[in-house]
Amino acid sequence: MSPNDSAANPVDPSVGKISGKSSGKTSNPMSDHSPAAASQEQAAKFTKTESAVSAAFNPVDDSSVGSESVGLESGGSEPVNSIAPEDIPVAIAKPSTTIYVSTAPARSSSKWRWVGLTAGLAIIAAVSASAGALLAVAISGTPLMQSRLSAEEAKAFNQDEPIATGMNLKLPQLTRPVNVLVLGIKVLSSEVENPPPETQNLRYHAVVNSLDGLSDSMLLVRFDPQSHQLTVLSLPRDTRTLVEGAGTTKLNEANVYGGPALAARSVTELLGGVEIDRYVRINVQGVEKLIDALGGVKVNVPQDMSYKDDSQHLYINLKKGEQLLNGAQAVQFLRFRYDALGDIGRVQRQQMFMRALVEQALKPTTLSKTPQVLSVIQSNLDTNLNVEELIALAGFAAQTNRPNVKMLMLPGSFSSSSEYEASYWLPNQFKIDALMQQYFGLPATSDTVAHTPTTAEIVVQNSTEDDRAIDQLMVKLKTNGYSNLYVDQPWNEPLVTTQIVAQGGDVNAAEAVRQTLGFGEVLVESTGDLNSDVTIRLGTDVFHSPTPIADPSVAPPTVLPPALQDILAPAASPVSPASPVPQPEGLP
Repeated sequence: MSPNDSAANPVDPSVGKISGKSSGKTSNPMSDHSPAAASQEQAAKFTKTESAVSAAFNPVDDSSVGSESVGLESGGSEPVNSIAPEDIPVAIAKPSTTIYVSTAPARSSSKWRWVGLTAGLAIIAAVSASAGALLAVAISGTPLMQSRLSAEEAKAFNQDEPIATGMNLKLPQLTRPVNVLVLGIKVLSSEVENPPPETQNLRYHAVVNSLDGLSDSMLLVRFDPQSHQLTVLSLPRDTRTLVEGAGTTKLNEANVYGGPALAARSVTELLGGVEIDRYVRINVQGVEKLIDALGGVKVNVPQDMSYKDDSQHLYINLKKGEQLLNGAQAVQFLRFRYDALGDIGRVQRQQMFMRALVEQALKPTTLSKTPQVLSVIQSNLDTNLNVEELIALAGFAAQTNRPNVKMLMLPGSFSSSSEYEASYWLPNQFKIDALMQQYFGLPATSDTVAHTPTTAEIVVQNSTEDDRAIDQLMVKLKTNGYSNLYVDQPWNEPLVTTQIVAQGGDVNAAEAVRQTLGFGEVLVESTGDLNSDVTIRLGTDVFHSPTPIADPSVAPPTVLPPALQDILAPAASPVSPASPVPQPEGLP
């Protein structure tokens, strides 16, 4: 039968001091297949790293400078942020001394006070400069890997060359393009052989902390430091494809039959040979904790979302409009698929959410929270990325500009009931090849056909509540040779800047439309009309463009009927055409 038919460890609040000695041994405390087996030793490593990073960025209270001497002496002093040499990997030079801040009265000699102050400030600067390296190396290896890959499974991933710089006095950087397969997992108690004891007597199918079930969401994310682009390809869970050991079935079953390695091989085959470098698996509990740790995400909920399933205790209740979603609400938003487009509609909303997440939560200031975030979600996450690589990827994402974030969806179409009994997303291999060549580095083939922008199918969604904007927009597009034009339902979020969405990834067609209009911004994402090549979401900038359309907020001038114009027009002195115009005196 097809599978489709069927407590995070607390973070120590203390900041600024690291205690305890490292054993110097490297080990992976995870059991082979149990994500719940994250040990206290692993959690302690995250906590120590978080404290060390906080200490490195804030080593001395500013108020103490000038009132207390800062030096390297031991008498009458208290250690600040004392880090044992054993706690720091050999990649960083081990200190031979401990930094102290004196609590004794200031010495009478100003000379020695200034010498001590200068030395102390130099050490503080060095420690701050080393903060990135400390963050990268204090957790070594792959502490977030829940299960070890066999030698054969490891071949599914391209690990021949490093993806990030080594450990030095700054945060690690990406050295080459990296493709990461992300699997969002949801597992119910009824889907595992030995459910946790606390779920066995419940009268509903509880969500359990496991990573061995169907992948509810699948993404291939490309981080490309050469083009400075972050590309996200959404892979619908119902995509019909070949999965080794299961035959032709839904793509989301690959994780059940062979874990992340089989999922990676299945995706590589589907995409025409695109290599996958790393993988990340996270379950719904981890997503909830992650969003809470990042402080929530502000998202426009495009419609009222209401769904109730007592058998799973799944309750979704979100109102339409822009709002800050916490972890539990974010999971509701991401899981909702109970509308006309089903799973494809959910994919579109997930892309909206991911763009908001990248723009709001993944900022340079977030990097200092990395150990805290990882400690919160460690038991719900499985990846063959080490922490150094994770930080390099997060840093790249945080510095990527909005236009360089590309959101794509696997090209395809819905199956019909006459084709298959089950519901599938049928991939379009020709369009897939074109996307892989443009965005994922596959070599171009002679079969690739250039698209003529004016033949693109364009759908218009109006957010201005003024239909005159659409009428004049259509005239302008038709005048410039566009003929496949359609008007969709209004966009529910008021926009200031018009969005020109390259629905299928054809950025050239979208850019040609933008140049024709003279306003708007081009976004590569699959949140527009499914049947369009380009979706235009009109914003209020349409009224202020180089060839502006009338602004509805400004009342047009009153035009009087001709009869009233004659009556109300001021009387003018009649001048005979034959009469000479009077000239001032003195002129000839």
